[in-house]
Amino acid sequence: MSTAVETLDKLERRVTLTVSLAEVKTEVEKRLKVRARSAKAPGFRPGKVPMKMVAAQYGYQVESEVLNDKVGTAFSEVAQQNQLRVAGFPRIEPKSDAATADGMIAFDANFEIYPEVVVGDLSGAEIEKTISTVSDAEIDKTIDILRKQRVHYHVKGEAGEHGDGGADLTAKAGDRVTVDFVGVIDGVEFSGGKAQDYAFVLGEGRMLPEFEAATTGLKVGEAKVFPLPFPADYHGKDVAGKTAEFTITLKKLEWAHLPEVDAEFAKSLGVPDGSIEKMRDDIKANLEREVSGRAKSKTKDSVMDALIKVAALDLPKVLVEQDVERLIEMTREDMAQRGMDAKSMPFPPELFTAQAERRVRLGLILAEVVKTNHLQATAEQVKAQVEEFAQSYEDPQQVLKYYFSDRRRLGEVEALVLEENVVNYVLAQAKVTEKPVAFDELMGNNAQA
Repeated sequence: MSTAVETLDKLERRVTLTVSLAEVKTEVEKRLKVRARSAKAPGFRPGKVPMKMVAAQYGYQVESEVLNDKVGTAFSEVAQQNQLRVAGFPRIEPKSDAATADGMIAFDANFEIYPEVVVGDLSGAEIEKTISTVSDAEIDKTIDILRKQRVHYHVKGEAGEHGDGGADLTAKAGDRVTVDFVGVIDGVEFSGGKAQDYAFVLGEGRMLPEFEAATTGLKVGEAKVFPLPFPADYHGKDVAGKTAEFTITLKKLEWAHLPEVDAEFAKSLGVPDGSIEKMRDDIKANLEREVSGRAKSKTKDSVMDALIKVAALDLPKVLVEQDVERLIEMTREDMAQRGMDAKSMPFPPELFTAQAERRVRLGLILAEVVKTNHLQATAEQVKAQVEEFAQSYEDPQQVLKYYFSDRRRLGEVEALVLEENVVNYVLAQAKVTEKPVAFDELMGNNAQA
């Protein structure tokens, strides 16, 4: 077996592996005898099938297994002898003159090695540290959102414990309306263009703007005829780009009643004694936890960008290809969870290449920074991180049990801690500028109170 390693490119290597045909033959015979003990064939009792029949049935499969094992062992020995850090799996191909005169068979193993990662001077790296605060305005806005989630409706004009909704008996934004409607195109009704007792809330955007505009201002019992042009990209292909004539009749009109911010409301949010102050404190703590997490995530992105700029390395193509496959599989799983059939859907690899390259590059850089600066996650750090996760749940002990009962889950937490260790290390070395970010911007919404 040759141990000479040929350099093909920066990271690509090739080595020729030789395997004894006699050793292969001996191992094949040994495995076939084992297989023969349980082999079955018509007319023979189990374990009594002639070896010739066993060899005819299983010989090719067993020989392939033996060759794979022998070549794999030979490659491992070469990698160990030459202290090679192999990236991914080697591509094994038989040489054209594979069978040699001295009873050996030869293979070429083409593979890549892990690159040398050089992390430059971080003292000049510029990093933005995201900061954001939670004010009373954000707490008030969150309370309003929680109130809207608990909205209930009353018929307009009918007196009740919460009032009658006011003197205005016309439909307006925020009201829940129940309507009958029918639509025609060129005088002919079309599929999906007719409904009875159809309820929706004006202003939520569930219906086309023209439909909501026609409903607004109607009183119970009133009807209206109006044209409705369907957008060219409307999901209903039969009507997309066409104009229909709708007749709509308002059958029921209800106004929205939001719960008062009182002790009962606080209890509904899990505050046993109904304390408004305690409710606000809980909401603030939850918002601050969410804000902290998102701010850390943005800061981490800035740190990772800085590391990419100062680090020099070559990317193993095999690792990028493997990550592209992982991203494709993750996309398929995500689509399946959304109810879409993505099993046979083609995903061009180039759509994921840039993302995979960044992920692989960062993975190699982070590993080097952790190793060089001894930033490995400690058991105490992992435990603290799990306990932090648990704080946002009603039963923290169940969360602790969930993580500590599964080594894989703990591994995921450990990876997060490693990243945080790297982020903190880089922040201590680099030029850091605090960047205030508004609450709504950080949370990715502009929700109205």
